[in-house]
Amino acid sequence: MIPRQLFRSIYTNYVLYNASKKSLLSKLRKKTGYTFVNCKKALEVNDNDVEKAEQWLKDQAQIEGWSKATKLQSRLTTQGLIAMVTNKTHGTLVEINCETDFVARNKKFHDLAEIILSTVFKHGMTIEQNSLINKTLLHTELINKLSADDGKSLADHSALTIGSIGENINIKRALCMSVQPGVYLYGCTHPNPINPVPLSFGRYGALVAIKSNKNKEVLGMQLCQHIIGMNPVKIGDPKVDEPFDNIEDEPVMLYQEFLLDPSLSIQQLLQNEQIEILDFARFEIGEALESKQMLDTVETCG
Repeated sequence: MIPRQLFRSIYTNYVLYNASKKSLLSKLRKKTGYTFVNCKKALEVNDNDVEKAEQWLKDQAQIEGWSKATKLQSRLTTQGLIAMVTNKTHGTLVEINCETDFVARNKKFHDLAEIILSTVFKHGMTIEQNSLINKTLLHTELINKLSADDGKSLADHSALTIGSIGENINIKRALCMSVQPGVYLYGCTHPNPINPVPLSFGRYGALVAIKSNKNKEVLGMQLCQHIIGMNPVKIGDPKVDEPFDNIEDEPVMLYQEFLLDPSLSIQQLLQNEQIEILDFARFEIGEALESKQMLDTVETCG
């Protein structure tokens, strides 16, 4: 028969041990966001070492992600988001696709988008500038090979997210744009509201390069909104381009009615503000790449 004092000691230690395990489990789940079962197994195989358990979970998710990525790669990715960031001299647009609109609003998908956007933006800042305005289109293969701040490739980060959310993800394209002094670069996305935050997500995105003697933040953002809404095919040249008879069908930006003030054409607006639009870019979720005739440079692998 077990003495009462010894039994009480064993029972107390058992309660404390289980409380400690629950605390570690709760901490791991809160930190990683993985399921109860996966976190429990991670602690078991790593002797309750939380840091090792966290790394084990990431490694397993990576393996599982690559497995799921292989299985899901044939699935269509027609939804997603356009991510945009600019610092007035450099800007980036990225299209990241997924299967459903539900996942496009998912926090984990947005976290992945931030990593991709930040990585591509930093890569864009390393591209040599050889003219007043530089535009470089990055295709999927190159983007996937870029390394994020943690040393992992963007392909690895995508696989990790695929393993977590269970949907196919595809980084379709990215555009890096840079300007020289005397030119300002602005950007925005829609349906996000226009605001001064440099990083944003939406179904549409635009960048516009404006030659001006000073920073015109609000106007630059408004012109981006116009580009998104009116979808011009080119800026236009009054010496070459004739305006359409029907203003609603006008494809040349200079002759379009300004989206935020239809009493003005873009040409009149620019004259009033004493600025010049030198270039622009527009991304829309799901559009065919062949429809975009705006790129000076295409950067590929090999």
